[in-house]
Amino acid sequence: MSAGGLSVTVLGCSGSYAGAGRACSSYMITGGDRVLLLDLGNGSLANLQRHRRLDEVDAVVLSHAHPDHWVDLAGLRVALRYGLGREGVELFATAANLALASEVCGELAPTFVTRVVDDGDAVAVGGLRITFSATDHYIDTLACRIDDEDGRSLAYSADTGPAWSFSALGEGIDLALCEATHLRDGEGHGILHLSARQAGAMAREAGVGRLVLTHLWPEVDPEEARAEAEASFGRAVEVAVEHAAFAV
Repeated sequence: MSAGGLSVTVLGCSGSYAGAGRACSSYMITGGDRVLLLDLGNGSLANLQRHRRLDEVDAVVLSHAHPDHWVDLAGLRVALRYGLGREGVELFATAANLALASEVCGELAPTFVTRVVDDGDAVAVGGLRITFSATDHYIDTLACRIDDEDGRSLAYSADTGPAWSFSALGEGIDLALCEATHLRDGEGHGILHLSARQAGAMAREAGVGRLVLTHLWPEVDPEEARAEAEASFGRAVEVAVEHAAFAV
């Protein structure tokens, strides 16, 4: 791996819709000589270009077909196809997400080489291994774990309710990006998003090393979410904000 090792940069972290001056879910993962995007929510493509050129993107993983997690794929396709003449970028997503993306964006090939992924699948992007796990959400949704060749690992919950856990992705997760859409008052029967309290408890039970909260509803106070998650996680918790970077 490169000297920089495995890291994640937040490109967007608003939950469900973009708050003022914010962007929706997207995370740039770098490891070795690879640049991987986890989700491409609205507003994230602009933020990506503050960190990397668009022709440096090697692969994209889309967690599910809700628009706040993928709609900037349309802009990326236009830039790669008509601006840069780039082909062969790997795109991993659920069948439903790929079908919707094709309908909205137009023909994905040859700009993207697409692959449908499902619960339990594993793929490689250079020296990065990506493992997928189906979450507890309203539509088919995949969390993922990324491991590098040096044994570092990070996990991304995507969107999920409380019936899923990071433990489904195995032990030894060094850093976890976990949705925490609501505060505890937002918990309720049938809500398939997590509160900050639930995120902290789930990460603790799964033995996660570091916890970063993301996908907060724009009206939720980040400090309230942090305090609530820390109480259930048992130690310090970080909250995602655009352009923050975390080394794994």
